[in-house]
Amino acid sequence: MQVTVNGKTMELPEPTTVRQLIEKLDLGKAACAAEVNRRLVPHKEHPARLLRPGDVVEVVSLVGGG
Repeated sequence: MQVTVNGKTMELPEPTTVRQLIEKLDLGKAACAAEVNRRLVPHKEHPARLLRPGDVVEVVSLVGGG
């Protein structure tokens, strides 16, 4: 299925959850926030929230520095 992730089209297998997408982006160990179709997906829902063809996903992670 095709979804848009941070402005870029991605091909993902069905089914794919928000958590699986985050892991595919190599952000599995980072603190991440995810929006699907402009709605925030709470962190505890990432493993269960399935993506659908055409979804628009924004994933942001926190970056520390000094």
